[in-house]
Amino acid sequence: MTDRRLTVACAQLGPIQRAEPRGVAVQRMVRLLERAHRRGVEFVVFPELALTTFFPRHYLERIEDADPWFEPAMPSNETAPLFEAARRYGIGFHLGYAELAEEADDIGVVRRRHFNTSILVSPAGEILLKYRKVHLPGHAEFDPRRKVQHLEKRYFEVGNLGFPVIRAPMGEVSGLNMGMMICNDRRWPEAWRVLGLQSVELVALGYNTPSINQEAGGFEAHHLRVFHSHLSIQAGCYQNACFAAATAKAGTEDGCELFGHSIIVNPQGEIIAQAGTWDDELITADCDFGMCALGRRTIFAFDKHRRPEAYRRITDQVGAIDPPVWGE
Repeated sequence: MTDRRLTVACAQLGPIQRAEPRGVAVQRMVRLLERAHRRGVEFVVFPELALTTFFPRHYLERIEDADPWFEPAMPSNETAPLFEAARRYGIGFHLGYAELAEEADDIGVVRRRHFNTSILVSPAGEILLKYRKVHLPGHAEFDPRRKVQHLEKRYFEVGNLGFPVIRAPMGEVSGLNMGMMICNDRRWPEAWRVLGLQSVELVALGYNTPSINQEAGGFEAHHLRVFHSHLSIQAGCYQNACFAAATAKAGTEDGCELFGHSIIVNPQGEIIAQAGTWDDELITADCDFGMCALGRRTIFAFDKHRRPEAYRRITDQVGAIDPPVWGE
């Protein structure tokens, strides 16, 4: 049997403060790539919005004033050192960033559009695949109840690329099925299943998640924030027989605590590597993609066991509705 092993790393980033220019974050990521090269890593996953602070926590009355946080081109002059380092070391990578695009909307009008985006980049520095975040949390207007805003619905449009998967060479693996999620997507089993139905083998996932739930809708214990994050990723990997490299931003950023706890998970749902700091940290794992076969041939053999005709409610309905009342 062909050996299909890849050394994968999560390159967790400590906080990036609002006042710090992109060049600071890029140089930190270049140093992590250097460290990855010394460890024999072949693919590195950086976090969501890895080039800037998590700016949706800041309310700006004029939305266009947020444009300096967005990237109109990728790569750009500021991000070129990251692509150059990847080519120098022969390492592929995943990068999350805020994307500013000039393209047609749903009714065909070409305009400036804003997305929370991630890309997969080959060891040769070529962009293999782009994904735009679908499940945007938070709110669109200033919320006076909150100490920290969460304005993703203000600054981003819902992603319009679906959940794509690509088969491409990576490291010594001649063809690897790779897909992406961003942050809140990990909590939605539908996202995992769409990737699973494309035989995804490795999910690259970046996130910036606060240590405290600021929604003011009820109590969520501090320790459960990490548990729920890991639970979602472990379940997604197990139920779709894939690996995931889930990479966080961590530490106190603009006065807001991000919980970190980056992980790499195997198709059995086991955490096989985990970050232990709130700083720039590289965690690695040797991923044997032959492990994906067990689930796909047995419990999660989709072609044998799925029953789409029973799942219509998932795509036909958005909000939950109450069931019939017994006896009426």
